[in-house]
Amino acid sequence: MFINWLVEPLQYEFMQRGMIAAVLVGIVCAVVGTYVVLRGMAFFGDALAHTILPGIAIGYLITGGARDTLFWWALGTAVIAALGIGAISKQAEIKEDTAIGIIFAGMFALGIALISTVRSYAVDLSHFLFGDVLGVSAQSLWLIVIFGAIVLLIIGAFYKEFLTLSFDPILAATLRLPVNLLNNLLLGLIAVTVAVSLQTVGVALMVAMLVTPAATAYLLTNRLPMMMSLSAFFAALSGVIGLYLSYYLSIASGAAIVLTATTFFVIAFLWKRIKVG
Repeated sequence: MFINWLVEPLQYEFMQRGMIAAVLVGIVCAVVGTYVVLRGMAFFGDALAHTILPGIAIGYLITGGARDTLFWWALGTAVIAALGIGAISKQAEIKEDTAIGIIFAGMFALGIALISTVRSYAVDLSHFLFGDVLGVSAQSLWLIVIFGAIVLLIIGAFYKEFLTLSFDPILAATLRLPVNLLNNLLLGLIAVTVAVSLQTVGVALMVAMLVTPAATAYLLTNRLPMMMSLSAFFAALSGVIGLYLSYYLSIASGAAIVLTATTFFVIAFLWKRIKVG
């Protein structure tokens, strides 16, 4: 019975592709999300996910709704938005969180306004906001694999630099590390991760995949390599369990994945409190 329960959803190709996509996206989000959590950039990640909506809307209107090309519009918009938010946050006279809040609210509203010009906007907006992992095509899956691998390789190559920058920015400047370049590189990696994850969990739930698995791992370990490993494990497992829940309970796949990740966080939080107490 249990084996049949596990195997039945995998008989469908869309479930197979969705499962692979959920695991890959979860791992990439978890690794990048480790730095997001350590540096207190959760609000930036949320803002970035919302600011790419106008680019997606423009791409949708130009291409007539072709989903396979939306990745490139999302990627370009995400990178521009990330670097733009980073530049404005450094130079503006207002506080960083205020600048980010204004930009992301305005861009998100612009995206909704553009999408609302399409008659079928309700369905399309739902796809953008909440993801459609079960609709991942073979082409989209390859894009996830390629760009996910690029993100992980860059993080591996600059692991020590990002480590120093995250824990001691003053030491990083003292060691004459290219702080601004590294900051922009990290922002770019977050942007690519957001674009890669768009179809899996959508704009509205993006920040959860960046933050929740990493926060769960943060409660369980003080070592960065172990934190990354645990975060990737929880994210991948959340993707698998979430898709099974989506299949058998007929609920939105992105929401199921995020709720599973949130459950892991609650368990880790309670375990930590009991252990400390």
